[in-house]
Amino acid sequence: MNRLFIYILTLGVFLTATSELIVSGILYVIASDLRISVALAGQLVTVYSLAFASLTPVIVFFTSRWERKRVLILSLVLFMLGSAASIVPHFGVLLVSRVLLGVSSGVYLVTAFAAAAKISPPDKVGAAIGTIVLGFSSAMILGVPIGIAIAKWLNWQSIFVILGVLSLLMALIILRFLPRMSGDEPASLRQQFKVLGSSVIASLLLLSFFRESGNSVLLTYLTTFLNELLHLNAGTISLLMLVLGLIGALAARLGGSGADRFGTRRIILASLIIHVSALLLLPLFTGSLAAEIMLIGFIMFSMFMGGPALQTHVIKQAPESSSLVLSLNTSMIHLGLAAGAGSGGMLIERTSTVLYNPWLAGIVVMLGLGTALLSFTLSKRRTAQSA
Repeated sequence: MNRLFIYILTLGVFLTATSELIVSGILYVIASDLRISVALAGQLVTVYSLAFASLTPVIVFFTSRWERKRVLILSLVLFMLGSAASIVPHFGVLLVSRVLLGVSSGVYLVTAFAAAAKISPPDKVGAAIGTIVLGFSSAMILGVPIGIAIAKWLNWQSIFVILGVLSLLMALIILRFLPRMSGDEPASLRQQFKVLGSSVIASLLLLSFFRESGNSVLLTYLTTFLNELLHLNAGTISLLMLVLGLIGALAARLGGSGADRFGTRRIILASLIIHVSALLLLPLFTGSLAAEIMLIGFIMFSMFMGGPALQTHVIKQAPESSSLVLSLNTSMIHLGLAAGAGSGGMLIERTSTVLYNPWLAGIVVMLGLGTALLSFTLSKRRTAQSA
């Protein structure tokens, strides 16, 4: 039955992740309908990320002791309100809706991770986290293309109507089938902040920031890279992105089960080494389409393989405050995405090409590799002192 519960949680992640990713795919449609610039419409993405990053840890902190099913349902109710507000064709209301969707999606994701860890045996936590991550990658593969098709067939508001209705159905399924799960262990504010002051936790948060910053430096401008440097047309790029999404989905499953079998540290280090190597090699083989596609495949594989292992490792380092630490980790991920997109854009402005973005991405992920080694060393030292 535990596997069924994990799949239920994953379906919810699929819905919330689709609400995040779909706006980028229909930005031009929204801008045209509201008669605003694409740049202004792009602030809908920015507001979502800021709300996700800044407000999720606050809400998770104050609800960390609540029963997990209660938090999941409340987050989906908030998600329904955000979806309903998204129907209103007014930019100001849309900004408010993105705040609601960002907060609710963040709280749901963090609670889903924590719940998956609680209902899974200790030797299956990685696989459970990998399945939850699969909900996000599935949103890339299926949710966004389906959403774009719905926008063309009906209108962009219909996407959020459907997401709202499905989230209601999801809440009812969780209410009916998911078992009751306790929140984090009762802990004082002092104990909670002591966890946050841990050098091991701080270094893991930095690892997430560097890792996602590096990813964003490249992936934000990947279609430009494929078009301008590899001369691929829109149809070929769409097909390639589908294949890369499938690779990511497979890697998430393998990374989760691999973390259980070989340990989280080994999977994290292996994924980072592959990631850095492929990024640094990418600008050197622009004359070979096959080599470039293979390297991009390695980048996508390593990125999704390391994600479940890192989330699992974070949970194991602070099991008594897993929800709070996970919320901060997802916040660092979104801050990293924003920082990577900005720095990648600045590099393109300075060099007038996307050729060097993989090198910048490789340097940033290399900082993440160094941070991972530091964190693992500190963790071993802490374990030795405790013994």
